[in-house]
Amino acid sequence: MPRQFRFLPHRFVFLWLCLLAPLLLRAEDNNTLQLLHEPWGRLLHHHVTSDGRLDYEALIDEEDKLLDYLESLRKVKPDPSSWTHDDTEAFWLNVYNASATYLVLQYYPVASINDIRVKTVSGVKSPWEAPVVNVGGQSYSLNQIERQMLRDQFHDPRVHFALMYGAASNAPVLAEPYDGAHLGAQLDAQARRFINDPAFNQLTPQRVLLSGLFQAYATEFGTDAQVLAFVNRYARTPVLPTAQVEYQSFSWALNDRSVLSSSHALNKR
Repeated sequence: MPRQFRFLPHRFVFLWLCLLAPLLLRAEDNNTLQLLHEPWGRLLHHHVTSDGRLDYEALIDEEDKLLDYLESLRKVKPDPSSWTHDDTEAFWLNVYNASATYLVLQYYPVASINDIRVKTVSGVKSPWEAPVVNVGGQSYSLNQIERQMLRDQFHDPRVHFALMYGAASNAPVLAEPYDGAHLGAQLDAQARRFINDPAFNQLTPQRVLLSGLFQAYATEFGTDAQVLAFVNRYARTPVLPTAQVEYQSFSWALNDRSVLSSSHALNKR
């Protein structure tokens, strides 16, 4: 065998291993993240109702498991060198949702998450501004996670159908944790479910009555025309670009397991 070809197989194997190594590391990271969020997933599976509400009363019996999950997050910090953008976005969605849920449990029964007042060393704060989350040893408020870790980083308006605001008017809760490997499909499914549910949005070709979420986050969803274009990406009933757009008020009543009645649903402003 000519000398120049003698070590070719070894070089080929070395090159193959170099190319494969990042994929193996990525798979390992993904498995680690799935294991990290598994306890939260079990709680969601057991306590999210079929219509996407949360059974807080039953969840109190497993409050220690939720706390253990949140405590595990104190040791984790998103790693941009090995995590994908979807991994990081899914991570912060899970952090937000679990933290908001745990906060409600601390004050349950409560009519609305907005009724909660959290005592801090600097005084009493709202549930949105209090530093109730700890990730990687750093404290955050729910608003910081929503604005800085999600909206400012990813510019993905679909997160508003994934975040658990603890309100009757927020999108139905997904009964599983968000996962970077399937995040796009999960967020699309959440958008489709929310937009086509007449309890939240009423669509006809000529007129739409939309959730107040679209109006509250108009900087992300855009003008009425841009909102209609977004809605049409998911709507089962196509809406005309010239359709009349109206917005409904947002109910902050707790998204507890009780059935959403017509008086409890979104009311027209």
